[in-house]
Amino acid sequence: MMATATETNTVEAKLREASDKNAARRLRTTGMIPGVLYGAKKEPRAIAVDPKQILKILRSGSGHNTIFDVNLDGQLDKAMVVDWQYEPLKGSLLHVDLKRIAMDQKMRLSIPVHLEGDAKAAKEAGGLVDLVLREIQIECLPADIPSHIAVNVTELSAGQGIRVGDLPKSDKVKYLNDEDATVVHITYVREEAAPAVDATAAAAPAEPEVIKKGKTETAEADAIGKDAKKK
Repeated sequence: MMATATETNTVEAKLREASDKNAARRLRTTGMIPGVLYGAKKEPRAIAVDPKQILKILRSGSGHNTIFDVNLDGQLDKAMVVDWQYEPLKGSLLHVDLKRIAMDQKMRLSIPVHLEGDAKAAKEAGGLVDLVLREIQIECLPADIPSHIAVNVTELSAGQGIRVGDLPKSDKVKYLNDEDATVVHITYVREEAAPAVDATAAAAPAEPEVIKKGKTETAEADAIGKDAKKK
C-alpha cells in the first residue's frame, strides 16, 4: 500500500530583501522566518513564511516529501521542503528552503518504510524483526510520491525476510535499490551457554594467598586531564 504525499496545504509567502543575520533576527520577532523559493527554471526568491505552516507540513505523515502550494503575490507554485534549520536549544524553526516542483517531470527521492502486522517469529522464543532498509529510493512523478512504503511482516517465520524485489509493484513508482537488497528479516538472539565447571574443583577449598615478605616498590603516576573540545 502506498499513500500519496501530495497535500492541499498552502503556504503563504511574502517577498523579502536578502539581508544579513540581524535582519533575519528582526524578521523572526514578527513571527515569520526567512526562506528561499527556487527551482523549475524560475528566478530564486527570498521569502518570509509562517513557521507554523512549515512545521505542519514537516510533522505530517508524508513529512518533507509533501507537495504543497506556495502563494507568492497571488502566484501559486507547487513546492516541497528541501532544507530547514532549527535553533539547537529551543528547537524553533529558523530558516527553510522551498523548491518549486514541475508536476510533469519525474523525481528521485527516499521514502520511509513502515512495518505492518506482527511477525509469527516475534511470538516464538528469541524471534526479532530486524528492519534493514529504513528508506527506499524511488523514481516517480510528483503526484505519485507515496508518503511511505508499507511492508507486511505477519507471515514471516524464522530465517525469512523481504527483499526490495518482494515489495508491492506499481506502474507509477520505480524502485531504485537492488532487487536483492534485504528490507526486513527475522533474526534470533542466542543465549551463550555458561562455561562448564569441574565439580571437584568447585568443591575444593581455595588456597590462601601467600604474601611474600620483602621490600616493595611503588611508582607514582601523574594524571593528565584532557578537556574534550566540542564544536
